[in-house]
Amino acid sequence: MSKLSNILLMMQYLQSGRKYSVKELSNLLEVSERQIRCYKEALDTAGIYIDTIMGPYGGYVLNKTIRMPIRRFKKNDYELLNKYINNESNQELKESLILLQDKIKGVYTGSKQENIELKDEILSKYNCLTRAIKERRKVKITYYSYNKGENERIICPAEMFLFQDGWYCAAFCLLKQDIRHFELKRITKYQLLEETF
Repeated sequence: MSKLSNILLMMQYLQSGRKYSVKELSNLLEVSERQIRCYKEALDTAGIYIDTIMGPYGGYVLNKTIRMPIRRFKKNDYELLNKYINNESNQELKESLILLQDKIKGVYTGSKQENIELKDEILSKYNCLTRAIKERRKVKITYYSYNKGENERIICPAEMFLFQDGWYCAAFCLLKQDIRHFELKRITKYQLLEETF
């Protein structure tokens, strides 16, 4: 494919709101990691800024304000894929279906400018973490990871932010000794600790 085709395809992947590592994009577009960095540079020069998340679990995320042309997917297409993903035992096919679902998700959640309200189950987490930020207190959480299931962490929350269709907390994770972004809906348990940071 041409350079322009690859850049547009890269933007299409990133539009879903999912974070992609340079290696993942390199494999998807079948080009070198160096070429992916060149594509990002070209987009930055054109005024289309792709956010870079640093660290071992870092990657590229498309700036929320960028919008790609809408394809003719329907919301039902997205929901239908969910059924197949949940019942699929072939891991390779499952990953392909998730990538396809990400593309459709980018059309529906990424193409609308709307304020996302805090639902009741998220609100209490949001309030706890906001209080922890103000009082500089540590928080013990149980966090659900898609790869490893639930695991306990102690975090030092720094900032709350809205990204695509969810609320996140940027925090220093004592387990990983690095800054991590925690999606509030994936925090299953939380406890505000007396210990400060």
